[in-house]
This record gives sequence, C-alpha cells and structure tokens, in this order.
Amino acid sequence: MTTPDRRHLIVVLDRSGSMNRVREDTEGGLNALLDEQRKTSGVTTVTLVQFDDEIETVYTGRPLDEIPDFTFQPRGMTALLDAVGTTVWQEGQRIAVLPPAEQPSEVTLVILTDGKDNRSKRFDPGLVRYLVDGAREHQGWTVVFLGANQDAFEVGGSLGVPEATTLGFDTSQTRATLTTAGRMVSRGTRTGEFTFTGEERNAAVDSAK
Repeated sequence: MTTPDRRHLIVVLDRSGSMNRVREDTEGGLNALLDEQRKTSGVTTVTLVQFDDEIETVYTGRPLDEIPDFTFQPRGMTALLDAVGTTVWQEGQRIAVLPPAEQPSEVTLVILTDGKDNRSKRFDPGLVRYLVDGAREHQGWTVVFLGANQDAFEVGGSLGVPEATTLGFDTSQTRATLTTAGRMVSRGTRTGEFTFTGEERNAAVDSAK
C-alpha cells in the first residue's frame, strides 16, 4: 500500500576526480534539481549517494525541507556500476519495509556521471540491469540517466534505463542539465509522463551556450 502525494527521490552522483572541473556547476545544479521538487505538492523525501572509488550515502529518506545546500569534493575513480547496483538494492529493500503511511507512491532514481565505469568490483552491467529492470517493472520506479563524455543512450540502455529518461550532455551544461532533470521529474509527477523533450535534449549538448 502506498501513500498518495508521497514521493521519494534517489540521486546517485559521480564525484570522481574528473568532476572537479564542474564542481560548482554540479553543486548548483543539484540544489536547483531539489528546488524544482519543492514546487510540487505533497511530501518528498530524498536519498543522496555520491561515489568515486567508494560509495558514500550522504543521507537516506530525508524530508526535502530538511536538506541543506549541497557541496562535494571530487576525487578518485569511477565505480558507477557498484554505486548504482548497491543503491538500487539497498533502497529497494528499505522502501519495501516502510510502514504503510510512509510508503511513497512515486520513486525516481536520478543517476549522473561524466565518464564510464573504471573501478567497480561487485557489480557488472548485467546485474545492474537486472536490478533496475526489477525496480522499474515490479516497484514502479522511474530511472533517469544523465551522462557526459560517453554515448549516454548506450551506457544508460545497458543499465536498463529507457531512452525517454536518458539525457546526454556536454559538461559545460552540467548545471543546466541537472536543472532540466529536476523540471522533467516534477513535470512527470504532474502529468504521469516522464520524458525529456527534444528542446531539452538539444540544449544539453550545446557547448556554445
């Protein structure tokens, strides 16, 4: 049993060393993504996970109105598969045992990375896709993949993310891309249709802006 107007947002954020060049844009972009959710009625809780060689859960199931401005320190390599696999598994298990009054009617996972995996040890693409497919098909999750410096559709697709909720972006558009993702998620809450528009896709890869 889920509770209407109760949403849960999960963010898995790359903090590997290459993100240092867009550190401030990432901080501002994530804060903007969260601000977009504040415009939506109902109760929203958030889990934030950041990763490099290691996976760090910054907070779990925290009410949106209790979340401080985000800052981070890029470092290390990119254990993308381990971060996504671990998060989907742990959050799925945690949500499943919440009291009925705390069960969200909507769960959205947003993944952002600026490079391919080069450090995962526990998960491979097949296992991550199995977990993502299960979360989407059996638990009703929406999964969003934001990828720079790669074929985002190929990488996102290998993890089970639909093209409709996959966005490739130029790193110069990091802040704007996170803001756009926030708008898409809140728009999806209102309309029931989670998808990026053609205009949003074009803007995300336009390095001249």
